[in-house]
Amino acid sequence: MRAPSLLLVAVSTLLAPTVLAVPSYPQPPPPPQQPSHRPAWRSVTDAIVRNIWSPPVQSRPEPAISALPHPKHSGDVVVRFNISNSQDATSLADAADTLFLDLWEYTDDWVDIRLQGDLLPSLLGLLPSSLHRAHSLLMDDFSLQHAISDTYPSSRSARLLQPNSPTHHSAFGPKLGTSSSENIFFNDYQPLSVIQPWMRLMASLFTTHVRIINIGTTYEGRDIPAMRIGVHPTNNDSPTRRKTILITGGLHAREWISTSTVNYIAYSLITGYGKNHVITTLLEEFDWVFVPTINPDGYAYTWETDRLWRKNRQQTSLRFCRGLDLDRSFSFKWDGANTRSNPCSESFSGSAPFEAVESKRLADWARNETDNNNVDFVGLLDLHSYSQQILYPYSYTCDQSPPNLENLQEVAAGLSKVMRLSGGRYYQSAPACEGNVGLVSTGDRQVFPRFETGGGSFLDWFYHDLKVKYTYQVKLRDRGTYGFLLPRDHIVPTGKEVLDAVIYFGKLLSGQLDLTATEEEQVELKQPLQQDEENMTSIDVDGEVEDDENVMVELRRRSRI
Repeated sequence: MRAPSLLLVAVSTLLAPTVLAVPSYPQPPPPPQQPSHRPAWRSVTDAIVRNIWSPPVQSRPEPAISALPHPKHSGDVVVRFNISNSQDATSLADAADTLFLDLWEYTDDWVDIRLQGDLLPSLLGLLPSSLHRAHSLLMDDFSLQHAISDTYPSSRSARLLQPNSPTHHSAFGPKLGTSSSENIFFNDYQPLSVIQPWMRLMASLFTTHVRIINIGTTYEGRDIPAMRIGVHPTNNDSPTRRKTILITGGLHAREWISTSTVNYIAYSLITGYGKNHVITTLLEEFDWVFVPTINPDGYAYTWETDRLWRKNRQQTSLRFCRGLDLDRSFSFKWDGANTRSNPCSESFSGSAPFEAVESKRLADWARNETDNNNVDFVGLLDLHSYSQQILYPYSYTCDQSPPNLENLQEVAAGLSKVMRLSGGRYYQSAPACEGNVGLVSTGDRQVFPRFETGGGSFLDWFYHDLKVKYTYQVKLRDRGTYGFLLPRDHIVPTGKEVLDAVIYFGKLLSGQLDLTATEEEQVELKQPLQQDEENMTSIDVDGEVEDDENVMVELRRRSRI
């Protein structure tokens, strides 16, 4: 990335005298706010951009959105550009950098960008004429506001979770329906104030195979809780290293579907143990560690202030540009020098590897597990959204291939097939470097220039530094209709298709399924799951429900934020 532009200098000069210092440890977090204005730095940059680049544009009346609960991004739109050649890709990447635009997602075919609607002429003015005809509006300002609002819990679900509701005991009582689709917890996205008590409740009800662990502490002082699920062998004086599969979500705060999907898979494995032969075997074969959100500070901020916040909440050198991109902050092939001069960038990775607190905590925890706790990590599924892709190392470059590339490709293709058979959605498999880029010629194929840096990724670090052979980043639904604002009714279908992929992944790593399994064999893989589901109508839980009543009450004590 270029040296600090005149635009950034102008913004810094204008805002520096007026911006107040933000406490670095706001614990507990402030009460929910409903701001009707844009962040100070963004408002000023927008004004400067309009004055410098915009042609005169007639004002038009905006739809009334005063009734919406979260008017944070009033006037924003989401635009998709279809990329077909190297010149277009380079021009768009440079223009997005110049205008500080929010790159939502990108593949080898298209790029989605969120920006103020009245800045679109400015953007087009920096682009070749071919892109003037190769873009379409995915969301106008009004539909974006409604999509944001619709991701928050419904009022009906809020009433069901109240302590005085008639369904209070049936919803989370001692007989828990094992079908995740029947559990009201998965009817909505849930805030941290619900997720963390729910995790403790799972551990207290299923003491034989669930326990809560803490990955570390965030920049703002929150815990990063995880669930370790598994059944260890007994009477073994010399236990071998415990094979462990790590499944993570919420590295980027606004990707709520990743957090809900981690919880869905965890709940399915927890409640399936002893009732489902396939799940029981996998819990005896592996430990499964589920981290619903690696970025609790950012996730809380998406509930309290800005639904579309991506980074963590760490202070930077510019007080009005907070946050580091956790997925660009790991040490392997860190290339943060490209974004060091721009803390306002959505992919800003700090001034040194592991400057992002949560990335450092996760790496330290994983190292300690392998060095001191007899853990052998054998697989990683890092869930993100959106674009429906299954990505494998390397992220930092397409010029180097991992040693076991063929196996990585075969497993990715198998995961894609299983997910398509489960939910009917096509997931593209590709190296992560192609998921970060768009067109540079490399031999017989073309790869686009990078829209973000690919170094310092969690995926590459886990694969290379921890030497875990099967590591994947899975970008969940959808392909751009809703983007990060996937409606609530996709929570369960997304969870189901990823659960089937997780079962497939576990069977492969345990040697129960060959990499060359046919599509018919993959269909047969699902049949034991479907047959056992008929016998999983409810689970009787012994003991301590009354002792955990305070947790159950807390689980219901939340209102629509």
